[in-house]
Amino acid sequence: MDVEALRALLEQVQAGTLDIATALDTLRSLPYEPIGNVAYLDHHRLLRQGFPEFIYAEGKRPEEVITLMSRLVAQHGSALATRVTPEMARRVREELPTAVYDDRSRILRVGGPLSIPGAIPLRVGVLTAGTSDIPVAEEATQVLEYLGHHVTRVYDVGVAGLHRLLGQQQVLSAQDALIVVAGMEGALPSVVGGLVGIPVVAVPTSIGYGANLGGMAALFTMLNSCASGIVVVNIDNGFGAALAVHRYALSQRQTRTTPKGE
Repeated sequence: MDVEALRALLEQVQAGTLDIATALDTLRSLPYEPIGNVAYLDHHRLLRQGFPEFIYAEGKRPEEVITLMSRLVAQHGSALATRVTPEMARRVREELPTAVYDDRSRILRVGGPLSIPGAIPLRVGVLTAGTSDIPVAEEATQVLEYLGHHVTRVYDVGVAGLHRLLGQQQVLSAQDALIVVAGMEGALPSVVGGLVGIPVVAVPTSIGYGANLGGMAALFTMLNSCASGIVVVNIDNGFGAALAVHRYALSQRQTRTTPKGE
């Protein structure tokens, strides 16, 4: 339930077109809903933070994901789960046939894109150093699009062929924020950060040979970037990068709606 839905509910009670018992039943699952002994669904998150609760499917049983997604859809009309295997997606879609699965990002969703009241959709460029980084980039992209942002994909523009990135400068300058995904030594965010004056979120990936150390080499490079102000999220965490950009969008909404001097 978002702010507008809650306001409409209260207005119906005030006008006498909705009785209090029915309104209480509607609000019963706020702020959270116990799901057996395995989860508490945070239905209040959209009101509190400007984005809904998402489901991290890894480690969960298919029937648990089915239940969680079903309850989110019932309450909000949409749901999104990350790290979903093809087999789990097949099981969920048997119960939720409108669910859409993207096997590259491993994201399963029902509904969307969301229309979050007052939120300002951003133009976000999502870059990868190599083609092997695309699954992590697509996790970020799918979440951003679900949240109502406009994404431009710029893939395979790593530093091994720097001219490919330089050829995209006009595209980069047209964005409000960038997510830069890279494995190996993870140098691409530093280069991008030195070319643009907009927020840059760096995502190290576990792609690389032995000394990449499962993404640690890329992570250390990004944390030590000489391009100031780059935000770095965890290894392979495209989801976290998308939410970092969305939080920036929410801060822009608050800045643009706050009168000067306050």
